This record gives sequence, C-alpha cells and structure tokens, in this order.
Amino acid sequence: MKSSRFDITVLTLGFAFLYIPIVILVVYSFNASRLVTVWGGFSLHWYASMWSNEGLMDAAWVTARVGVLSATLGTVLGTLAALALVRFQKFPGRMLFSGMIYAPLVMPEVITGLSMLLLFVALGVDRGFWTVIIAHTTFTMCYVAIVVQSRLLTFDRSLEEAALDLGCPPVKTFFKITLPLILPAVVAGWMLAFTLSLDDLVIASFNTGPGATTLPIKIYSQVRLGVTPEINAICTILIGLVTIGVIVASLSTKRAEIRRIRDEHLAQRQGI
Repeated sequence: MKSSRFDITVLTLGFAFLYIPIVILVVYSFNASRLVTVWGGFSLHWYASMWSNEGLMDAAWVTARVGVLSATLGTVLGTLAALALVRFQKFPGRMLFSGMIYAPLVMPEVITGLSMLLLFVALGVDRGFWTVIIAHTTFTMCYVAIVVQSRLLTFDRSLEEAALDLGCPPVKTFFKITLPLILPAVVAGWMLAFTLSLDDLVIASFNTGPGATTLPIKIYSQVRLGVTPEINAICTILIGLVTIGVIVASLSTKRAEIRRIRDEHLAQRQGI
C-alpha cells in the first residue's frame, strides 16, 4: 500500500512540529552569546558554566535520586498490584482496589499533588525529599501496574504449574520462572516510571520542601525570569541521555528477540 502525498505531508509536518523546537534548543545550547535568541558563534562555554552552577547541579542530583527511588518503589508496588489483579479475580474489595489503581491515570496531576499535600499536612509530616518520593511513587505505580498487567494477561501459567509440580516453592517459582518471563514488562514499567518522575513539575511542587528542589522546579523558576543558555545546555544533556537510553533499550530488545527466535529454532531441530 503506497502512501499518498497528503499522508507524507501530514507526517512530515507532524514530525517537524514535534522535533524542530528540540533541534533549535540543542543548537542554541552551543551558542556563544548570552542572549538565547541571538547566535553568537559556536561555544561550549555554557556547558562549563552549567557544571559550575551549584544550584542547578544540586537540583539535578535530587531529581536523579527521586527518580531512581520512586521508580524502583513504584515498580515493586505496581508489579504486586498487577499480580493481585490478574491472579486473584475474586477477593473482597477488588473493584475498589482496581479503581484506586486506575484513578491516578485519569486524575489531573494538580488534584493528586494537592491530595498528597493535604495528607502530609494532616499527618504532620514535614515536606522534603521523602515526601516527593512518596508522592511520585503513588503517581507512577499505577502506570507500572498497567504495563505489567498487560504482560501477565498473556502469560503461560503452565510453566509455573510445572515448576510447582516438581516441588519448587511458590516464592522461588516467582523469582525463577515468573519474574524472568515478565522482566521486559517490569523494565519497561520502571523506565516509564522514571521518565514520569523526571518530568513531573506539578506534583513535586506541591510536596517539595527545603533541600528537595527538583530540576523541573528549578528550571521553571529560572524560566520565569528569562531563559539562560545554561538551561539549554542541561536540557540538551537530558535529551542525549534519553536518546542513549532508548537506543540501548531498543538494541537490547532486538537482541533478546533474536536470541529467543534462535532458541526456538534450536529446540525445534532437537525435537526433530
């Protein structure tokens, strides 16, 4: 089926709308001029200035720690929630439990952030680093649960049953059989949770405190006073890290698929 000229034009305009602003940001991160809208020649000055900006680097370090911890906790809780929804079809409160899992997906972030703020205030908890992690974990675990649940719905449970019949304990069966088979979905859920935490501004702004300023909050506060080339530089580094992560994940998935197909062919030949 050939693509029409209209389809190609619409696709080109769509990609241009999405990626031309990113390209402009990357190009102007190498701008020698202090004015971000005036090209003053190629320079790496703002990258060096970015590394010496303690406020920006501290915010980046806080964001990285919050992202890793909240994504890890969200992945563990989301995987357990997915197992409960798929493996236990009937238990008291299942409808309420599933509704609580799916609610943050459709709920505006401002409501989620405000509700978490009211919870911490009611409990008398001082807002800071750990309150941001708890808020992000609550927000991201539902996405992990959806991703892992989609994998568990197509999971061949006969493999687990065979291991249990051979005397393998349930916990060991999970770590030896179930977890390796659903690992791609778990990793995908972790990456999605980390990305959501890295990008979040609204929920973090409600639940942050002294010493827990994340990078999106820091950038937003500086952009309100005017965009500086340092912001372009750190955004370019983030784009590069995300691009490398996507490439590595794609190559790993492709290699795993090739390995799986090769193992299947080898098994078929041995069976013959």
